Amino acid sequence: MDQHGRCFYDFGPFRLEPAEQLLLREDHPVALTPKSFELLVFLVRNHGRLVTKEQIMQAVWPSSFVEDANLTVSISGLRRKLGEREGGLQYIETVPKKGYRFTAAVAEVKGGVAIPANEDAFPADIRRPETTEPLDRGADDEAAPAAPSALPLVNPSGSDNAGESVAPIVLGVTASKRPNLRVMMSVLAVLIGLLAVIVYFAHPGRSTAGKPVAENTSQASRSLAILPLQNLRQDANNDFLGFSLADAVITKLGSVSALSVRPSSVIQKYKGQTVDIARVAAELNVDTLLTGNFLRDGDDLRITYQLIDVRTNRIVAKDVINLQYDNLISVHDTVARQIVQALELKLTSSEAERIKSDEPVDPLAYEYYLRGVDLMGSHQFPLAIKMLEKSAAIDGRHALTWAYLGQSYNSAAAFAFGGREQYRRAQDAYQRALALQPSQLEAHIFLANLLIDTGRVEQAVPLLRNALKSAPNSAAVHWELGYAYRFAGMLNESAAECALARRIDPLVQANGSVLNAYLYLGEYDKFLHSLPEGDDTGFIVFYRGLAEYLRKNVDQAARDFDRAYELDPSLYTQIGKALSRSIAHHDAEGLRILNQLENRIQQNGVGDAEASYKIAQAYAVLGDRASALRMFRYSIENGFFAHPYFLIDPLLENVRREPQFQPLMESARRRHEAFKSQFF
Repeated sequence: MDQHGRCFYDFGPFRLEPAEQLLLREDHPVALTPKSFELLVFLVRNHGRLVTKEQIMQAVWPSSFVEDANLTVSISGLRRKLGEREGGLQYIETVPKKGYRFTAAVAEVKGGVAIPANEDAFPADIRRPETTEPLDRGADDEAAPAAPSALPLVNPSGSDNAGESVAPIVLGVTASKRPNLRVMMSVLAVLIGLLAVIVYFAHPGRSTAGKPVAENTSQASRSLAILPLQNLRQDANNDFLGFSLADAVITKLGSVSALSVRPSSVIQKYKGQTVDIARVAAELNVDTLLTGNFLRDGDDLRITYQLIDVRTNRIVAKDVINLQYDNLISVHDTVARQIVQALELKLTSSEAERIKSDEPVDPLAYEYYLRGVDLMGSHQFPLAIKMLEKSAAIDGRHALTWAYLGQSYNSAAAFAFGGREQYRRAQDAYQRALALQPSQLEAHIFLANLLIDTGRVEQAVPLLRNALKSAPNSAAVHWELGYAYRFAGMLNESAAECALARRIDPLVQANGSVLNAYLYLGEYDKFLHSLPEGDDTGFIVFYRGLAEYLRKNVDQAARDFDRAYELDPSLYTQIGKALSRSIAHHDAEGLRILNQLENRIQQNGVGDAEASYKIAQAYAVLGDRASALRMFRYSIENGFFAHPYFLIDPLLENVRREPQFQPLMESARRRHEAFKSQFF
């Protein structure tokens, strides 16, 4: 269709073309996930009007069981993509407790003529059906269009790669049809086998197993990002496979010392996006990318993948893998063996052991596990818990199910005020995971995090140091150890561990963590520079505001605090909101926010002692000395005893002369000195 027959919308430097699923900024495509695109179309078509959350949910997520968090994350993502208008204004305005409004002027263009934008309801041409069908072990999928003979591959150089040496491997397993849920196990087996190739392709004939990280290590010799598989049908009921299967492979390769694999938290944003190889590789700072797509067609699953060496702009391996539902449990070994044979690779015994399949798991339980992983990746912890609990109830033999269930409990305990009961469930889940698989790295890291958050940092440190013996190049373990040192007041050691983690993997902190040791050492510029670039989550924006506040840029701090609260009214951002109220000289309102937070923490037993300390700081700033000292005591008793920081913290100035202050400082000093003596 030429431009004169098309309908599109112009606003600012953007052109939105619903029929083409295309957003252009000054003629350059802007990548959006399918749901983000639908949301943008709905907002643009209703520009200037308040649309409620309920209206958006009905339009963009019809008949789906999703939470408000989905909408919050999608709005935040759209704001990042659109940027700001002239004068620093947002394109999307939040109307507190009501909904949202698209505020930019919009021109609708039909047949080359600009007319007022259509005010009709969300149209059929952009809405796609989304189902939440029950997970039935024996039910076949609705008939789908026949799969194409070959699926398109992204070519990073624009050529057809004629003459290049690429190892094609086409696998097909044929026989009688089985319940289609077993495909999940096979897809994971395919990807794990494929990624084994990557490890050895990068370092043929050289064993690096168990090689320790030198103190001056910058990163592993090869860096890899495994992007979510794209669902060519874009049927919502199968979308979860794209991210959760990538996560499973990332987890499998996490302890390979010669390979720096980007964490799942940083690849989640590429779900549903068209991949620009050079841009994504630069964003993730990698030299190798794995991209691919999948298509479910009745009882068949087709996976198309390509492995790209970004440095040479060359596809080093590609394939179309066709699977049918026959003997799927054995496909893992078959696929891995055929890939190794095709590339003539020699595996060491330890590497071969690493890529072996786990114990068989019930296919329905495994599907629930994958759904839970996908929900956890998008921070929908209550729904993730439901999926993972179902998985464990059906088949409790899968160690990673228990590990991720524990992490979901732990996140709900801290960030959603789940408190002591969720912490208890998390620890039980980690213990189940380690009973099934004592060497599982993820369970050790997650358990250590729980111990730190619940006041047992002295127990966490040996756990993490032991984990480093088997995974010395694990950026996640080094980062968690830096977190533990920070709670104990070993600030320089904490900064060093976190810096080492970032040398191994520059994106290790993109899971929402911050390098607070810099903040506590008074190195505010370095702290701001260390924050993840482009991260617009409420948690990170709060910390930007806190650093600006400490630098005495109070106007900027207030803007950051307010924006963080708008993005995500959670524990930390409410503390920021109270400080913002103080800046505006509305101390009573700020104190009301802190009182409510303190009550919820005390009632539910929320164990984040560092957050409790920040409440104490805010109380001190607002002039409530008694409450500041009460939360200071609570923080120390619950495991945050960073005594060197307490000595210099400028936010505690209002309470330093109080009689109760010195006994609390002495308590923190004793535990800090005991920790230092034990571990250093």
